[in-house]
Amino acid sequence: MIFICFLMFILVIETIILLKYQRQVRDICRQLSFLLKNDSNMLITGDMTLGSLKELMEVLNEMLMRRKKEKQSYMEKETMISDTYTNLSHDIRTPLTSLDGYFQLLEQAEDREEQKHYMNIIQERIYSLKEMLEELFLFTKLKNESFHLELKRCCLNQILKQTIFSYFDEWTARGLEPDIRITDQLLYIHANESGIRRMLQNVIKNALDHGSNGIGISLEEKDEQYLLQIWNTVLDPQNVDPNKVFERFYKADEARSRTSSGLGLSIAKEFAEQMHARIWAELDGCIFYIKIAFPRAE
Repeated sequence: MIFICFLMFILVIETIILLKYQRQVRDICRQLSFLLKNDSNMLITGDMTLGSLKELMEVLNEMLMRRKKEKQSYMEKETMISDTYTNLSHDIRTPLTSLDGYFQLLEQAEDREEQKHYMNIIQERIYSLKEMLEELFLFTKLKNESFHLELKRCCLNQILKQTIFSYFDEWTARGLEPDIRITDQLLYIHANESGIRRMLQNVIKNALDHGSNGIGISLEEKDEQYLLQIWNTVLDPQNVDPNKVFERFYKADEARSRTSSGLGLSIAKEFAEQMHARIWAELDGCIFYIKIAFPRAE
């Protein structure tokens, strides 16, 4: 008799627990249905936090948090792309408007030298537009999580010297004598040659566009890494914020609206991060520095 009573007691307890489990499962389903239909920061909660139900709620909450982060990341990228197109379309509108005007002047010009002058200006504006669109495409490409640079062992000195030499005609035309200090020691890194070259071009172009006079470039081994520095003199250092220069469309002066998309240093930063390098800016008086630290390749 006692044994039967004991079995009945156990049966009642198990029935109560089973009913609580069923009620908790229904409550979890209800919460999940609500969270799937509504944009909420709530997580799954329950009265019973033991055994399998506790494990189930932890897994579901982890999935919900991951879903929230992915959605937030997606929204941030959508906003970034929207802002990029909005800002760049504003910059493109100016050369497009001027192109229309210069084409009209070209049609009215009778003197051959005057026609040639207008043609040169039109070609310059078209080149600027092409450069802006190429930088927009590249920036969007680098922001895509599926994009990865192929890295291999390469000589940083050689790539830097080749890039500097490509600007020889431009420096000569401007009457500039760059201060170049490159170590004779061959410095090898794991990187992407095209990526390094584009990164260097963007930083050098920024120095040429925003510098008042002169430009300097140095490369040396320092603190078990390779430090590349590119510097120039700025006229209004109070208008330059080293903490913001890598932001999209940051403008310290009017140079961006004339010759640049405003994405140059942002692209340089993306390339640096893809190649595990660190890039930052410093301002020392009137001297503005862009510094890039590369890890050594063994």
